[in-house]
Amino acid sequence: MPGAARKESSVAHYELEVEIAAEPDRVWNSIVSETNAWWLPDFHMIGPDSTVRLEARAGGGLIEEQQDGSSLLWYTVQSIQPTAKKIYLVGHVAPDWGGPACSHLKFAVDPRGTGSVVIVTDAQFGHVSEQSLASSEEGWTALVRDGLKAFLEQGTRQD
Repeated sequence: MPGAARKESSVAHYELEVEIAAEPDRVWNSIVSETNAWWLPDFHMIGPDSTVRLEARAGGGLIEEQQDGSSLLWYTVQSIQPTAKKIYLVGHVAPDWGGPACSHLKFAVDPRGTGSVVIVTDAQFGHVSEQSLASSEEGWTALVRDGLKAFLEQGTRQD
């Protein structure tokens, strides 16, 4: 087939931990109920005035929406375990953004000392380059550290 490109598939994985000086229940509530409050402006992909929300139930979505009807489904909730403070998400990366690829993302909140630790685990498969994997890890690190942590510890984001 003329013009057809052949790309290799791969599987990649990373895990990151961010300690937060807040009780696990407070951290969990912010992740599942206050997403837009800590979501950094650079991660609003469909417009600066968009809203990001998490529908915290199996089949729900991590969705970004704008008033003009534009929307982006970041991830779909595969499983949520509020008592264990874990949520499993599945997302797809379109070819325009480096895919096709699939991401299986897990957020877990555990007690640590007098606060909490947020553990983010991401396993990706498909067209996953070292660059796209590093970008994903850097992005989630920024969102959790500069967004969620700053929101909970200082009441503000580090924009």
